Amino acid sequence: MKLISWNIDSLNAALTSESPRALLSRAVIDTLVAEDADIIAIQETKLSATGPTKKHLEVLHSYFPDYLTTWRSSVEPARKGYAGTMFLYKKTLPEPQITYPEIGAPSTMDSEGRIITLEFEHFFVTQVYTPNAGDGLKRLAERQGWDEKYALYLAQLDSQKPVLATGDYNVAHKEIDLANPTSNRQSPGFTDEERQGFTNLLAKGFTDTFRHLHGDVPHAYTWWAQRSKTSKINNTGWRIDYWLTSERLADKVSKSDMIDSGSRQDHTPIVLEINL
Repeated sequence: MKLISWNIDSLNAALTSESPRALLSRAVIDTLVAEDADIIAIQETKLSATGPTKKHLEVLHSYFPDYLTTWRSSVEPARKGYAGTMFLYKKTLPEPQITYPEIGAPSTMDSEGRIITLEFEHFFVTQVYTPNAGDGLKRLAERQGWDEKYALYLAQLDSQKPVLATGDYNVAHKEIDLANPTSNRQSPGFTDEERQGFTNLLAKGFTDTFRHLHGDVPHAYTWWAQRSKTSKINNTGWRIDYWLTSERLADKVSKSDMIDSGSRQDHTPIVLEINL
């Protein structure tokens, strides 16, 4: 199987806008079409509570005619047009059982459309858009609560059958996972608390497949800040998007890597190939 994950940072903008950034996003979508993955996980769709419009679905179908879609949006009392996730999966796959789990997370996090899980006969595929700790780390305590609940949720899935878990985890786990660790000690996504949360998640029986295959290769990132015009040119990035698997599946992974998104800053897609 081939699976891809991408934080798109607004599905509407990517599909309907004519801005320079939207054109770069559509170039990435063209790349994903060529990849011909079995499953595509998309985070930060930023759609309304009613989900994709008829226009969105028409455009998606023009790119991905052989796929079915399922989505989850932020709903009240959470902010509108915020977060959100979507799966595209091939019609030729066995029909999965789809769940939109709530994990007992703090604040409005369970209402923000952050997790979708596909259950197949012998394994789960689940994606997450992990909450950001926020400017000034104002959401750090809630983020720690999320990390704890999410780790318990993944462990509960893993107790039933093996898991492929992906998404924007909003944390660079080790110093090697970002270009400037020293100056980012208290930045959202690189606090000791968030890094420990990710360590705790892996300790429940999960493998970071990129490091499993590539070891301590440096300068490998999945996100470059849009606010800095030179972040991608200079490769001052962060690795915050992951494909995780249950430990017992790790040696079945043949590829875990980034997909080139050209000059587009923000997130780049990541791909997993696994012999299931």
